[in-house]
Amino acid sequence: MLLSVILALFLPCAGMTVVFIIYVCLLCYAARHHYQTDVPIKPAAENGLSSAQLQKLPVAAGKDLVLGTECPVCLDDVEPEQLARMFPGCNHGFHLQCADTWLSKNPVCPVCRNKLDAGFFGPPETNPC
Repeated sequence: MLLSVILALFLPCAGMTVVFIIYVCLLCYAARHHYQTDVPIKPAAENGLSSAQLQKLPVAAGKDLVLGTECPVCLDDVEPEQLARMFPGCNHGFHLQCADTWLSKNPVCPVCRNKLDAGFFGPPETNPC
């Protein structure tokens, strides 16, 4: 009877210990041999616009903005007498300095993420007629 009590307590404890040791060994093996090759690599960030390209973008007075007078970059109102830069294609307007700072780092509109057309900076098309 004493032997059966000892076996009833010892065997489950010994079994759990063996399972735990196998688990720890598998963790160590996985840590040594696991290389993170399946992690996607971010694409390189796009370069912003040069100062020559920025000068080609349209400039308007704050009173001429079509889609509101709040600058999406600094969240301040564009006053009617201030210069504003219009983003071609979507016509979103920004303070001149805010737009130049943003577009020198990101060639997309901060409101709608519209990418600036590369043809805008190319030579003007000739009329075939």
